Amino acid sequence: MTQNWKKLGLIFNLQDYEEKYRYSTLPSGFWSSEHIIRLFFSTRNEKNQSIPYYVDYDFSKQKIVGCPKVIKINLGELGTFDDSGIMPSCIISNGKEIWMYYIGWNLGVTVPFRNSIGLAVSTDNGVSFDKKFDGPVLDRSKKEPHFVASNCVLFDNNIYKMWYLSCVKWKIIDKEVRHYYHIKYATSKDGIDWERNNEIAIDFRYQNEYAISVPRVIKDKDGYKMWYSYRGGDKSEYYRIGYAESKDGRKWNRKDEIVNLDVSETGWDSKMVCYPFILDYNGDRYLLYNGNDYGKTGFGLAILEK
Repeated sequence: MTQNWKKLGLIFNLQDYEEKYRYSTLPSGFWSSEHIIRLFFSTRNEKNQSIPYYVDYDFSKQKIVGCPKVIKINLGELGTFDDSGIMPSCIISNGKEIWMYYIGWNLGVTVPFRNSIGLAVSTDNGVSFDKKFDGPVLDRSKKEPHFVASNCVLFDNNIYKMWYLSCVKWKIIDKEVRHYYHIKYATSKDGIDWERNNEIAIDFRYQNEYAISVPRVIKDKDGYKMWYSYRGGDKSEYYRIGYAESKDGRKWNRKDEIVNLDVSETGWDSKMVCYPFILDYNGDRYLLYNGNDYGKTGFGLAILEK
């Protein structure tokens, strides 16, 4: 069945505010009250470092309330995995705490950057976070020697399940370095120590496809459903939003063709739609997403037509 997403427009643009920073990349969040979702994203400062922010969106009023605020968390010490940036990737409620799995990155030499996954905890509704550790909870390994990044975590059947980006190689094309990554699967008893068996969840499908990122997984009565970004291949050099289904969360069937949410003819999402985030409110399903330039133009909202 085709997913017909009706675009509701650009709901947040950091450039509408008196900020020296730019980008509002990778929206994700949690419900801070019945009608308000606290949305996390990352921007860039004058040093080109990724800095996490949050802003509140009131679904009952269909508008942003208040101004974006910087999340109180420090970049890592020099030489650590997150000394160049912190990008919120997955936010989950864990008892009285809010857990934020984030992409930590630092600069490379032979390649532009290296990513890992960190974990930080909030006890004040996401205003500030304390890092669980100075190092990452998921990093490159014997079987994954390049990097790991964007992820989605669910607590399901008494275990934590993670779907995460895994880079398989770098390649020089036309004198530029290109990364190749897809989505893998891992499990954990405590959400901290992860068991991974190099298990691929979403693999490359199209010729010359090279990037599958930002998995967003939900589980309902029909099983597991995942939305993600993909690019390369026959569809487009720019990101599009794909979709897959699974009965067990491990073996997935890609159904990108049923997602009816393409670029607009003009405007902020005329070249790219990417980095989805799925949420349900008042019986409807919504999708947050970034547009052109990976979020430089803000993020928009779409509703699934019934």
